[in-house]
Amino acid sequence: MKKLTFLLILPVLLFFTGIYWYKLNSQPVSRESNFKDFLITRGSSASQIGNKLQKEGLIKNGITFKLYVQITGNAGKIQSGEYRLSADYSLKKIVDELLRGPLGVWVTIPEGLRREEIAYRFVTTLDKEDKNVFIEEFLQASVNQEGYLFPDTYIFLKNAQASAIVQKMRATFDKKVGSEILNDISSGGKSINQILTVASLVERETKGAEEKPIVAGIIYKRLKAGWPLQIDATLQYAVGGLKCKETQVQCDWWSPLTKEDLGTNSLYNSYKFIGFPPSPIANPGLLSIKAATYPQESDFWFYLHDTGENIHYARTIQEHNDNVRKYLK
Repeated sequence: MKKLTFLLILPVLLFFTGIYWYKLNSQPVSRESNFKDFLITRGSSASQIGNKLQKEGLIKNGITFKLYVQITGNAGKIQSGEYRLSADYSLKKIVDELLRGPLGVWVTIPEGLRREEIAYRFVTTLDKEDKNVFIEEFLQASVNQEGYLFPDTYIFLKNAQASAIVQKMRATFDKKVGSEILNDISSGGKSINQILTVASLVERETKGAEEKPIVAGIIYKRLKAGWPLQIDATLQYAVGGLKCKETQVQCDWWSPLTKEDLGTNSLYNSYKFIGFPPSPIANPGLLSIKAATYPQESDFWFYLHDTGENIHYARTIQEHNDNVRKYLK
């Protein structure tokens, strides 16, 4: 009889113990406001978020957090980004703040974009109200910074100023490129502007990492020999600047070239003018910067990509023309 009574009472005891455990662990960690910036990285699970909240002293127990968001159906609704939370928040308030969305959001800037495209990425991801004003401020802050706006994944508050974003991207360039490469550039006989210009061409012209040093070497060979570079991307940069001048919010900056475009009177027209373009045409990543700094010598003078984005090199104009007929016609 006693055993039966115990078995009947046990579920009730477990239930009330669970309620007590939950209430105990859902209370604030502290009675004092202690705000912290809390970062949720992309792909974080409810378990990982809960453990991190506990580790940073914002909740009492990570398991309680996981159970709460799963029971309430909110486990998959928490966005990555930066939040500001306090130790005097209850578990419910912590979750409510997370569900409101982050103060700071992730913005990924891929390699090979020109600064207008970067401005558009930020203005849309940060959901700026007056897009044109932000883009104009970004372009003013980034004058002469083409090539130095380092491609990376950043996190910024939604109200971040354009000038602060440009400063962060330039600081990231200095950090990622590093003193060793910058010193090698200084002692290599070429200016940083020339290196970044070639790096930007390599970024736009190549499809894979193994191609970059070889293409950089071809570019330098043609420059040294006084040949025109005849690189579409340089002319696209010039044409895009003309066609998209009045529409900076969104535009096709790299549209296919026409026969009329070949006559564009711009120093970026590498079909018409010989030598380095005046400045970088885009913002290269580290691999392209390294390729421009440490190019690979080869016997090749020409290259092209087929429709499958495979590269084909040529030593002579005849070989190149054969590749054109074989892979592009």
